[in-house]
Amino acid sequence: MIDATEQINAVRRQLGRRVLEAGEARVMTISQTYDAPLEDVWDACTNAERIPRWFLPVSGDLRLHGRYQLEGNAGGTVERCDPPKSFAATWEFGGEVSWIEVRLTPVESGRTRFELEHVAHVDQERWDQFGPGALGVGWDLGLLGLASHLAADGSGVTPQESEAWMVSEQGRQFVTASSERWGEASVADGTDAGQARAAMERTTAFYTGAPTT
Repeated sequence: MIDATEQINAVRRQLGRRVLEAGEARVMTISQTYDAPLEDVWDACTNAERIPRWFLPVSGDLRLHGRYQLEGNAGGTVERCDPPKSFAATWEFGGEVSWIEVRLTPVESGRTRFELEHVAHVDQERWDQFGPGALGVGWDLGLLGLASHLAADGSGVTPQESEAWMVSEQGRQFVTASSERWGEASVADGTDAGQARAAMERTTAFYTGAPTT
């Protein structure tokens, strides 16, 4: 498994807002640069045979206007696709609809910058309770899985191995650090520091089972 501290530090996390037809939405952006060529990262993110190796089993039609379903998680419709640069889709889960967009950019030395934007209407009560970490920790785990899958030294792990790692001490430390970083992003976005800290602790407890203070 990739070093947890190194992975946490390799990821950039930002928050913002966007006005949609249904009103103001929260925008979460998470990004990382991988030591892999653009075409390989694109294939890892769009190939139904590779996605389960680092994320979740997926079924459906992974083409423009096709429907997809991630096992035990979200499904949706592919709304835009510009291979090998970007794709966008609805993210439908628990009766709610949000939107994701993945953008890939080649950078120096044959590396690729992966950026995922998640746009969602989140009611204030739920935001106050858990903050951005409710979604953000999950995406951090996704980027960790992709990093492991793309590792040049072949150190990739299966999702099943990742589940076991999640309940290990290192896994709990990773989730805690991710939750803390999303709390910091929330403060940078204007949230009161005490409120952000309380939401971060509730999110950490949700993922790790640790008691809140």
